[in-house]
Amino acid sequence: MTEKTVVIDHGSGYMKSGFCGWNEPQLVVPSIVNYRPCRENPGPSSARRHLGLGIDILHPDTFSYPIQRGRVLNWEGVEHIWSFVLKKHRVEHEDTPVLVTEAPLRDPMYRKKTLEIMFELLDVPALLLADQMEMSLYASGFLTGLVIDSGCGLTRVQPFHLGRPIRHTGKTLEFAGQDLSDYLFKSLFKEDSKVNKLFQLQTVDTIKMRKCYVPQNLVEALDYRQNLPSGYDDNNSYLLPDGTSVELTPMQRLAPEMFFSPQVFDQERPSVSQVVLDSIKACDAELQPQLLSNVIACGGNTLYPGFTRRLFTELATPYPSCPNAAVYSNSKRNFSVWLGASVVAHLSTYKSEWMTRKEFLEGPREPCALFPLETFIWGRGVAIE
Repeated sequence: MTEKTVVIDHGSGYMKSGFCGWNEPQLVVPSIVNYRPCRENPGPSSARRHLGLGIDILHPDTFSYPIQRGRVLNWEGVEHIWSFVLKKHRVEHEDTPVLVTEAPLRDPMYRKKTLEIMFELLDVPALLLADQMEMSLYASGFLTGLVIDSGCGLTRVQPFHLGRPIRHTGKTLEFAGQDLSDYLFKSLFKEDSKVNKLFQLQTVDTIKMRKCYVPQNLVEALDYRQNLPSGYDDNNSYLLPDGTSVELTPMQRLAPEMFFSPQVFDQERPSVSQVVLDSIKACDAELQPQLLSNVIACGGNTLYPGFTRRLFTELATPYPSCPNAAVYSNSKRNFSVWLGASVVAHLSTYKSEWMTRKEFLEGPREPCALFPLETFIWGRGVAIE
């Protein structure tokens, strides 16, 4: 819409924001709020307590995630984060339109609440709500392909044809980065000490980023690591915040394997590669080769070394007759949703999709033939599957 449009991609783990046209978001903050006790209310009740952003070191047990598994559980927390973000960006540009990404499993009430916060409380002049998976597709440069996005709370798969999602073929797993963190937390720290929980969480995040990887063959990787002499692999040790050095077990190093072999971790769910294959098979037969040739990996979990290579191997094996199978990724794929939204903010084809504050205050528009009455929500046609 304009070069000064603010793009907000609010996920379960992190909130990414910035002005459209940039190659990456200018602001990335954890999607965490805390309720600090105050003089009027020193107890556990949230009434009249001070709302803050992030984790309060002095009160480390008061933080929470307002969005979990793609669902908003605390709108007050979401409003606080959005208010903080817009205040930062409005220092540069006071009156700027906003593009907010939303999960594909959107609830009409979520949309209504988003419009109310943005227009009534934050005085946004214009707003566009954009589908996260569709934005990841645009960031890749493809119009037809399959997007697999694995973030903090959800792993989602959606095939697209000519820029539009193929109905009833998308898949969602309520398994993602937070489950990997829970596994490492429980295996590293047998006793959950609330006093040190903040430092334990930081330790788990560091180990995930620096030590974990996806093996190409789990059995061979386990045999190799278990047969190494003690102390042979310096990269296998980690120094805890209290100065204690721990030796990571092979399964801790190979923890991201749970995306591909959930049964090894006693989880009754399909692997991500099986979910992708099931999604492709749900599409028309003539589209399947093209979708398999344009698999787009995005989200923070796909950054683990070996993830995209393993995914390609498991997708190509059932389709030996399709020599063009490919998995596309880039170094900024954890920002794919934001990057795609940054592109869309400039597109004139989306001009009619923007809603102004004036339109919001005037009330919902009349439904049209393209969007029937039962799917028409708050002045916008919304195809609810």
